[in-house]
Amino acid sequence: MTALVIAEHDNASIKGATLNTVTAAAACGGDVHVLVAGHNAGEAAKAAAQIAGVSKVIHADGEQFAHGLAENLSAQVLALAGNYSHILFPATASGKNTAPRVAAKLDVAQISDITKVDAPDTFERPIYAGNAIAIVQSADEKKVITVRTTGFDSAAATGGSAAVETANAVGDSGKSSFVGQEIAKSDRPELTAAKVIVSGGRALGSAEKFNEVMTPLADKLGAALGASRAAVDAGYAPNDWQVGQTGKIVAPQLYIAAGISGAIQHLAGMKDSKVIVAINKDPEAPIFSVADYGLEADLFAAVPELGAAIGRV
Repeated sequence: MTALVIAEHDNASIKGATLNTVTAAAACGGDVHVLVAGHNAGEAAKAAAQIAGVSKVIHADGEQFAHGLAENLSAQVLALAGNYSHILFPATASGKNTAPRVAAKLDVAQISDITKVDAPDTFERPIYAGNAIAIVQSADEKKVITVRTTGFDSAAATGGSAAVETANAVGDSGKSSFVGQEIAKSDRPELTAAKVIVSGGRALGSAEKFNEVMTPLADKLGAALGASRAAVDAGYAPNDWQVGQTGKIVAPQLYIAAGISGAIQHLAGMKDSKVIVAINKDPEAPIFSVADYGLEADLFAAVPELGAAIGRV
C-alpha cells in the first residue's frame, strides 16, 4: 500500500499545504511518495525530498507543467496512478481542479475534504457547513482524496532524505493554455498560512473604516487581514480576504473577529482556530458560541483600544 501526494509548489519551493497532505497520506499506512510536476522545478523536488516521512519523490519536468494547468497535471497523475492505492491532493483551488479529473478517469468516487483518517478505507469529512461529520468508507481499489489542510498537522519540512526519481513527462494535452495572471502583492502573511488573522465584518460600514480600524491592529500583530462574506460582498474588502465556506478555510493560532455576527458560512471557515476572540456589541451574536474570549463592545472603540494596549506591552 503506497500513497501518492500531489505537491503544490512554485517550481522553486514546496507550499505549506503539501506538508499537511503528507501527514494525511502517512495516516493511510504504507509508504508516501510525492509527485513534483513543474518546469525547471529541480529545487522544489529537492525540497520535497527533505520532508519527513516521504520515501520517494517523483519529478516530472516540462514546460507544460509551468503553471499547474489541471489538464496536464491530471494526465501526469494518471500515468503514475497504477502504482498507488491512495492519491491525495490538498483541498486548494489547484487540488480541487485536478482531483475530480483523475477520479473520473479512474472511474472511482472522489473522497473530498477529509479531516481525519480512521482506516485506509475510512475517512471523516465535514458536511452541512461543518455542523456534522460524515464517516465515509470507500470500496474503490484506488482512493482519490482531497485533504482539508487545517485538519492535519504539517509534516516537518526538513529531516527527510527521500530519493528523487525522474519520471517521463506526459505531453501537453492542448486542451488549455496559460494566458497571464495578476497577483496582488502584500507584505502580510498569506491568509491560509498566517498564524494570526484579524477579520472584519459588515458592521465596519465602509472600506475606509475597514482600513482605518482593522489595519493598525493587524500591523501591530503581524497578522493577515480577513473578512466575512458580507463585508466582501459590500466591497469593504477584496475577495481574496474572504474567510468561510465559500472563501478560505483557516486555522491560525489566533483569530480575531470584529463586527462579525458569526453566520454558519463564516464559522465553517474559521472555527478550528486555536484561539478565537470575538468583538461584537450584540450579546446574541452566534460568533460568541465558538469564541474562547468574547468582548461585548462597540468595535470602533474596542479595536483601537486593543491596538493601543498591544503597543504598550
